[in-house]
Amino acid sequence: MKKIKSVIIGMGKMGKIRYREMMAHGGFEVLGMCDINESIPAEFPNIFFSKDWKEVIDNCQPEAVFVCTFNNVIPEIVCYSLDKGMDVFSEKPPGKTVEDVKQMINSEKKSNKVLKFGFNHRFHYAILEAKAMIDSGQFGKILWARGTYGKAGGNQFAGNWRSNKELSGGGILLDQGIHMLDLLRFFMGDFKEIKSFVQNVYWKETDLEDNAFAIMKTGEDKIAMIHSSATQWRHKFHLDLYLEDGYVTVDGILSSSRSYGEECITFAKKEFEDNTSAFGKPREQKIYFDKDDSWKLEIEDFYDACAKGEPVKMGTSTDALKVMELVYGIYAASSN
Repeated sequence: MKKIKSVIIGMGKMGKIRYREMMAHGGFEVLGMCDINESIPAEFPNIFFSKDWKEVIDNCQPEAVFVCTFNNVIPEIVCYSLDKGMDVFSEKPPGKTVEDVKQMINSEKKSNKVLKFGFNHRFHYAILEAKAMIDSGQFGKILWARGTYGKAGGNQFAGNWRSNKELSGGGILLDQGIHMLDLLRFFMGDFKEIKSFVQNVYWKETDLEDNAFAIMKTGEDKIAMIHSSATQWRHKFHLDLYLEDGYVTVDGILSSSRSYGEECITFAKKEFEDNTSAFGKPREQKIYFDKDDSWKLEIEDFYDACAKGEPVKMGTSTDALKVMELVYGIYAASSN
């Protein structure tokens, strides 16, 4: 297996997850790390360390750069790396603005290198199974969808970097709701029209949204609804996909905290009065998933693109641009 010489910029929670999966994969050699936390070298001895990301990249001359930083510095690091002929894996959201993504795409095109963004929810087994079911055609075409993704915020919420507009660029919609928007695009394609309300109803210490409600319509008049919330006092992930001949629902998503509940799919064919005695309550089937390999599958996708020349399957720069346009479309529609 070809070893891809790599560096990781940002060794917080996500940087450590990426390092763990890179080591488990076996196709990466981590030469350097960057973080503002000076205790990192003690955790990872024999790996070059600097608080200056340019020094790490210039000193190590890697083939691939993993960007796991605050949103505000993502575009500069990504473009710098691509311009130097390095492949790049970056966390979501892809910067702070739509213009940030366009800037990175320009560097991607000029360099002809790999650029992948970490939208790991697409790699959850429940999502993959739901997509396979729908693509099989057994339930017909999608009629509408509804997604809720929310968390409780917590004692550290207001003081977290994600609640700092200069560092993050946006609130709960950009930070967490972007995953649900990406999944709605994954299942339904692009949306052409948006109606929304974006509010700060509880976390008044911040100047960012803690709730976003939106209704979106595709060019084929398919409707999707989303609620992204930081006042969902019981953590919740729920995605309804209703089709011509039945439905597929994803409830719960496996996470490190396990606070979003069990990850499962519920699916059923529609049943009317003429074929059931319990009208409106069709016979359902459930599939439970007890393993989250999304981080692993993302690393495999990136490795195959870098080492084997295969196209990025999910988390492309086009995906990143389209979902950021959705986020800012929701922001804009709320202010109209």
